[in-house]
Amino acid sequence: MTAPTIAFFTRLLDDASPSERYALAAEQIQHAEHHGVGRAWVAQHHFHAAEGGLPSPLVFLAHIAAQTSRIRLGTGVITLPLEDPVRVAEDATVADLLSGGRLDLGLGSGGTPTSFSPFGEDVNHKAVTHDRKLRVLLDALAGRDVGEGNTLYPDAASADGPSLLDRVWQATFSAPGGHRAGVHGHGLLLSRTQPRSAGALHAPLSALQDPIIDAYLEALPDGVAPRITASRTVFVADDRADALRFAEVGLRRAAGGFRRQGQTIPGDSIDELIVALDTHLGTPDEVAASLAADATLSRATEVAFQVHSVDAPHAHVLRSIELFAERVAPALGYTTTTTSSTSTTSTSKEQA
Repeated sequence: MTAPTIAFFTRLLDDASPSERYALAAEQIQHAEHHGVGRAWVAQHHFHAAEGGLPSPLVFLAHIAAQTSRIRLGTGVITLPLEDPVRVAEDATVADLLSGGRLDLGLGSGGTPTSFSPFGEDVNHKAVTHDRKLRVLLDALAGRDVGEGNTLYPDAASADGPSLLDRVWQATFSAPGGHRAGVHGHGLLLSRTQPRSAGALHAPLSALQDPIIDAYLEALPDGVAPRITASRTVFVADDRADALRFAEVGLRRAAGGFRRQGQTIPGDSIDELIVALDTHLGTPDEVAASLAADATLSRATEVAFQVHSVDAPHAHVLRSIELFAERVAPALGYTTTTTSSTSTTSTSKEQA
């Protein structure tokens, strides 16, 4: 299979005001573009600054589009059950036009459980709500009637490439979710870590994610190229001691958050937490070796690296981006926009 491209994923978690967080994230994405990173993903989170503080990712990406020229821009993800699907289609279409066709629309059904009630939604019904709203969203993007004879304007077609309808992605933790993404011919977004059952606390991430990919590929229509983005927590530093210093704070905080949600995170030493939270950190050589051992990445068409949950200061995030793009990616054979296009690298189901 052709080597995956690389992407940068930002969670906007700097210890700063909202406006400064947005400015720092913008600088990180510009920096990623400068170093040949093919796509930037941003996550949506409502209400809670500690989880990301970006409720309006399409507004933010339209802003970023004006400051960049090549890097693709994706939502990873919009929590669709909390949205009006017609408005998502409208906002995404406008953002796509403003970016010159660089938008990718990533969707998910989950989010912080307490965020559902303010939007009048029941978290216990999120899967059904997601499927219902997804049908409306896809109808809108396809130019079909969304009620009373109304169709989307502007439409989702792109003069320079595939329609926005062909740039939809779905995030999931499960094989049924992978099947759903495949049936629609959408891209598949895999998380940087996943909850593990009591009997699989020490299972490698590939043991949880390979079945999702299998279900996705099996459901993918003939002739539709797989799009599989695997996000990973990656922090690259010039010195491993620096990486461990930031990880000691960030990973302990992340483990505490997962435990409060009811997840079991085994271990307490920093080395145990690095493994339990599927984290790749250290010098470029150490990170390259760690990622090379992740079997799922060989099946991905894109590897998205994010500093969260290490959550190092901004200057160190910029350095991590540089080191990943310039040293880790070449060592693994990953491609950048300085050596290849940002289009999907696979051409058939069998390649993945």
